[in-house]
Amino acid sequence: MTKPKLVGMNHVALEVGDIEEALAFYGRIFDFKLRGKGPRAAFIDMGDQFINLTQTDAPHRDSPRHVGIVVDDRSQIRRLVEEAGGELLDGPFLDFLDPWGNRIEVVQYDNIQFTKAPHVLRGMGMSLDKNDSARRELAEKGMAPDMD
Repeated sequence: MTKPKLVGMNHVALEVGDIEEALAFYGRIFDFKLRGKGPRAAFIDMGDQFINLTQTDAPHRDSPRHVGIVVDDRSQIRRLVEEAGGELLDGPFLDFLDPWGNRIEVVQYDNIQFTKAPHVLRGMGMSLDKNDSARRELAEKGMAPDMD
């Protein structure tokens, strides 16, 4: 019997206490497009993937469980998180907690193997490249992207 192969991530759901407050919090940190919204859920587009913000009354605090978010440029993230009221976490990575306890790790696109297809990047209005380390990592797996 052949097992299904993992292909990628369609979406991640984050539990928040209030949808409007969560959209405002994340909007102070990230530039994003709202995919859709209901009374207890909102959907933030990330190209061909999305984040589902789901309203819940159950408080939590993630540690070490987290979600890794990829951005084009993370140079302003620390300042933006602090200004938005998030809690920056100590450690080797750029992690923060949102007001509802979701732990978010922020990584920069050029530094990692995660790759958006050129047509998806075009649809997002972006032109991004990989650094040499990320290219080598991808090449070792036979996944070196066409950089057009």
